[in-house]
Amino acid sequence: MRNAVGRELPELIDGYQVKPYRGAYEGQPAPSPVHTMRRAGKSTSDTEKLVCSLEEAIRRVGLTDGMTISFHHSFREGDKVIGQVLAAIRGLGIKHLKFAPSAVVNIRNPSVADFVRDGTIERIEASGIRGELGDAVLEGLMRHPVILRPHGSRPRAIEAGELNIDVAFIGASASDEYGNATGQIGPNACGSLGYSFIDERSADKVVVITDHLVDFPCVPASISQQYVDVVVKVDEIGDPEKIGKGAARMTKNPRDLMIARRAADVMAASRRFRDGFSFQTGAGAISIACTNYLAQHMQERGITASFALGGMTASIVEMFQKKLVRVLECSQSFDSVAARAMADNPNIVEIDNAVYSNAFTKGALLDKLNFGVLAALEVDTDFNVNILTGSSGEMMGGLGGGPDVAAGADISIVCLPVLRGRTPSITRRVFTCCTPGETVAAVVTEAGIALNPRHAHYEELKEDLEKTNLKLVSIEYLQQLAESLTGVPAPIETTDRVVCIVEYRDGTVIDVIRQIKR
Repeated sequence: MRNAVGRELPELIDGYQVKPYRGAYEGQPAPSPVHTMRRAGKSTSDTEKLVCSLEEAIRRVGLTDGMTISFHHSFREGDKVIGQVLAAIRGLGIKHLKFAPSAVVNIRNPSVADFVRDGTIERIEASGIRGELGDAVLEGLMRHPVILRPHGSRPRAIEAGELNIDVAFIGASASDEYGNATGQIGPNACGSLGYSFIDERSADKVVVITDHLVDFPCVPASISQQYVDVVVKVDEIGDPEKIGKGAARMTKNPRDLMIARRAADVMAASRRFRDGFSFQTGAGAISIACTNYLAQHMQERGITASFALGGMTASIVEMFQKKLVRVLECSQSFDSVAARAMADNPNIVEIDNAVYSNAFTKGALLDKLNFGVLAALEVDTDFNVNILTGSSGEMMGGLGGGPDVAAGADISIVCLPVLRGRTPSITRRVFTCCTPGETVAAVVTEAGIALNPRHAHYEELKEDLEKTNLKLVSIEYLQQLAESLTGVPAPIETTDRVVCIVEYRDGTVIDVIRQIKR
């Protein structure tokens, strides 16, 4: 069958019943009762939750073959919890698990791929699986297809009963012996634990892992004792200096800086850029530079933003400190500066990922966004966005919150260069469709800005930008320019076997990724 972005899909994939994507604002399933795995517990004044090893914690929560385990990715490249837990599970001989973190971080020595190869992990559901594991999956490592969901769809899937978590392992930079825990203080602070809140509330069992025990009660407490079954202290849970590696980085590339400046200029030209506006700029190299240029526009105009949303960076914290932004709504912290800023500033608010991006609540914060700046690997002439797969068939990113922000923000801006190396970034057809074109308002490149005629606010944005000297071009112009410089790239060859199912934020399937031929 064919979905609304023209992707051919099987009706059934390894027992997974495919519901084809029907449109960003159509075909939403009716609200249903919230499902949870959490059991009522009973504690007494002498209940002991603190154990001395991960192995003991795993035994106490009753983890057995075939169960589902989850983690958060707030330590990003600096995470040391996942590897320790998986090694302990392997040592106990537990196998065939479903690995369901909020996102797969690129841990090494051992890598997550090693736990797939030895049978500890049999299935994976996450937002992204970049690095060694991602490439191995595309080459056919897994017996079962990986399910990839944007950030907003993960809490939706848990509450809908599509993803049932047996044991949630939550790394925390500080905890007391009864399970009150946080990521805001301690020697290895990671900042917001917002991605773990749905796991805390919904998992059958919850294990808090920390390297910094504090006196009861731990304050602030992002994780509540009422949901926690076991607490275990380890030597080290993560390296906060590596939180900013990978997606979050600064750039000095003149081309990227030009794109970033143009994206900020687009926002500043919009009639929605006024006192009290809201924005999300993200953690990519161009996005961070865009934040700095946006701050300059705000200072020149003398306006203040009501809130910034999503993952926070040092650049956004600096805007907050200059009183350019009133509130930071923080679902995760993208660097060590942002991680530590939250503890001292009540207006830097730790938010639940569901509050941030789940379309199936009574109010997601991104629905109040005026501007969202998004990164991409590819964009095609229908404005569809690929944020997963690279030009040679490698897994390079995660869905993250991009599809959610594009759908929720008034003006969504995708930033990318026309070329990367000798490969076009503006293509006739993206290899993997992650964000549907109808939700993208503008594509900003070094060669010009393309507005999407199908976007709800096209006429408004076109009218605003035509009053400036910004170069407006068609998306077809950018695609033809890219192709004229590189030639037509050879298509990536695949087999018929589906190795990844790419869900949209409503649980429908927007695309599948088939095994890459090597």
